[in-house]
Amino acid sequence: MAGLYIHIPFCKQACHYCDFHFSTGTRGREEMVAAICREIALQKDYLAGETLESVYFGGGTPSLLEVADVGRIFDAVHAHFHVADGAEITLEANPDDLSPAKIAGLAATPVNRLSIGIQSFHDPHLRFLNRAHSAREATDCIRLAQDAGLTNLSIDLIYAIPHPDHSVWEADLGKALALQVPHVSAYCLTIEPGTVFGNWLRRGKLPAPDEHFAAEQFERLVGGLSQHGYEQYEISNFARPGWYARHNTNYWKNRKYLGVGPSAHSFDGAGRQYNVANNAQYLKAIKEGRVPGTPESLTPAESANEYIMTSLRTQWGCDTGYVQRQFGFDLLQLNRRYLGNCQQQNLLTIRDGVITLAAKGKLLADRIAADLFIC
Repeated sequence: MAGLYIHIPFCKQACHYCDFHFSTGTRGREEMVAAICREIALQKDYLAGETLESVYFGGGTPSLLEVADVGRIFDAVHAHFHVADGAEITLEANPDDLSPAKIAGLAATPVNRLSIGIQSFHDPHLRFLNRAHSAREATDCIRLAQDAGLTNLSIDLIYAIPHPDHSVWEADLGKALALQVPHVSAYCLTIEPGTVFGNWLRRGKLPAPDEHFAAEQFERLVGGLSQHGYEQYEISNFARPGWYARHNTNYWKNRKYLGVGPSAHSFDGAGRQYNVANNAQYLKAIKEGRVPGTPESLTPAESANEYIMTSLRTQWGCDTGYVQRQFGFDLLQLNRRYLGNCQQQNLLTIRDGVITLAAKGKLLADRIAADLFIC
């Protein structure tokens, strides 16, 4: 089973923290949808005939598409790929796009899961982030989706937004619980170069992130959701039993996926492919019948390091037996002393050859993964 990712490169406005590829407005939307459909045809052999277990519309803001656009893209998918019965079909959406009419229209398409970019239920925080929706719209769109039968919902929240205390974060978590969404993705606010926040930080207009404040909010996140039956199956992702995101889980488990659209990435099990992150260049290549992607072959060490990075973030952990069988490296032997020190510090556990991060270790996940990388 494999996955299909479709990048929709349009947003109403630029959030101050975002460094993804997009253009503001929807000028050229129809041309872009047609190009994505053509790329799906051009890439029909990339997954070597594997059945699609998931289709994910990301971006950008896929909810800016017309419902008819979504239907056109699905027609192209079904014309060139076999989609499994019961496949997970996710569309990322912003609350201000989810009118009753849009939700009703999406409910009539194959879309069966919405990932809604809430970020916060607190209006001052939303203005700080430069989000286009209000707290009321955030609440209303969730209830509208649930009423329309789209109950497989995930919401995105951002923590470590500067504030004198944790009251807003506690209120955001409480609101998510009250709305009974089955899946929550929560991300620490990061300051990326080239974003508005990155420029503010460089000019001294924004203070550097407070790591202690962020760690405290992460601990409140984990504790609060676990008390209400959510499982932290990946560092940033929490779900009630049976509601894990299948598409993202496949990424973390090193399974194949095809990415179409500007800036989309693909993985065929041996190497990667990166589409050009430029709308005009993308459209030109597709018109010429070319896939505007750059292939990248991965060495065994690079493949192993990618698996280490992603698997350590999950509840399933890093299977060192798989690393040895698949890539030829004995992680336990290569890192015996380091892993022993981490165990003594209660950062991780090792059972049956599987390395799993403990609660303290999850705060240092990227550093631990990098320390285990094969040079």
